Amino acid sequence: MQFPRFTFRVAETLAILVLLSIITTSSAGDEPRSLFVEGYAGRPSYAPGEDLTLHVSTSAAAFSVEIVRLGAKTESVWSSASVVGREHPIPEDACSRGCRWPAAVTLRIPSEWRSGYYQVALRVRDGGGKFIQRNTRTAEGSCYFVLRPAEPAKASKILLQLSTHTYNAYNNWGGFSLYGYHAKDGNQGHRVSYERPPGSLFFMWEQPFVEWAERNGYTFDYAANGDLEFHPEMLKAYRLVLSVGHDEYWSAPMRDNLEKFIANGGNVAFFSGNTCCWQVRTEDGGQALTCWKQNFHSDPVYSARGSFATLSSLWSHHLVKRPENQLTGVGFLWGGYHKSHGQLMDASGAYTVHRPEHWIFAGTGLKRDDAFGSKDTIVGYECDGCELTWKDGLPAPTHRDGTPETFEVLGTAPAQWHPDDCQWYDQWENGRKGNAVMGVYTRGGTVFTSGSTDWSHGLRGGDVIVDRITRNILDRLSK
Repeated sequence: MQFPRFTFRVAETLAILVLLSIITTSSAGDEPRSLFVEGYAGRPSYAPGEDLTLHVSTSAAAFSVEIVRLGAKTESVWSSASVVGREHPIPEDACSRGCRWPAAVTLRIPSEWRSGYYQVALRVRDGGGKFIQRNTRTAEGSCYFVLRPAEPAKASKILLQLSTHTYNAYNNWGGFSLYGYHAKDGNQGHRVSYERPPGSLFFMWEQPFVEWAERNGYTFDYAANGDLEFHPEMLKAYRLVLSVGHDEYWSAPMRDNLEKFIANGGNVAFFSGNTCCWQVRTEDGGQALTCWKQNFHSDPVYSARGSFATLSSLWSHHLVKRPENQLTGVGFLWGGYHKSHGQLMDASGAYTVHRPEHWIFAGTGLKRDDAFGSKDTIVGYECDGCELTWKDGLPAPTHRDGTPETFEVLGTAPAQWHPDDCQWYDQWENGRKGNAVMGVYTRGGTVFTSGSTDWSHGLRGGDVIVDRITRNILDRLSK
């Protein structure tokens, strides 16, 4: 029997649709889901003998863990090939209140682990789909923790406090951080939790410094930012405390305790810039930070109309009345950007020397008006300075901005703010030009500041002048 042509075409079309439906259904059911693993340490800082917890969420049935200490040599200290994996929901407020995932790993930290920065690698592997896309797939996540010494200063009289508050402030895992430029819909948060998969800036500034130090025979003890607030008793054991790189966010107790350390004769070296720029308030026992920044009028401290001492805005804000210059000798209001954020992009990245007879320049052979550091751009990114006056071609602080009376200006480089960053501040002077300022003051103990985030890049690049100055500071101030 011969079917009419139109009847055959209908039957043919129906058959094709049925076949496509079978193929589509089969593919959707057999296609493997995404493979991921991510997690965080229960706290940013631990000491030997305490229980480290790792909180992990993964789509895999099992994951592996490797913990390594980062330094001149990468030292693997613990691993597990197979830990039961589970996926956990992400709370809507994870950025500000944490993930609240249960511990997947609990480990008593051995006494022999050295103080340092520890990286945790989380790895998963599978074979893809059951019937299709059968290929080996891998995924890796990471987190970190800082290990304090079991006995402060037993191994070293130098304490390096890592900029963990800054790591947390920039971490946009979950969608929000203390910045709007990389947040969902450009919305800036005002509270950030440590209890979520972290970001870390250790690799950009502190790691080059640590690697240089360990290669050259220097040993440090380590702490997180929050340890200056919650374990201040450890400070009295040290001769020298270091800040390296981008140490931007400080709480009032942190600052109080370090200033007391200096007053009692302790020394500090700020190989960092944009240091102590924003005041934060720690919450949840140090597990979260609050900082309203330029939206300070929304801070409950502002609304209470009492003391503004803990207002979470600029330390140099006229309501807070505690410019960071009083601690570091310099501040961001009189500094700014150098070869970054579109500012001074044709600058040299070098410091000009003003007082070569100072002890920090011993053995360098530098003379007045010489420049150093341009090859590795040691003046770069974000820089701190102070209000300067010039006499006989030499700069000196005016001290009107809180810079200590004994502060000596040893080197300068031009720096300036980006208009979008400064014009919210109601006491900003339009058109202000600043400087990155390197200098030293003594008030009980001695305080050095490099005035730039990028000092350690000179150590990474093998700059002999930066190397010698750094040795001079460590050798003299750690005694």
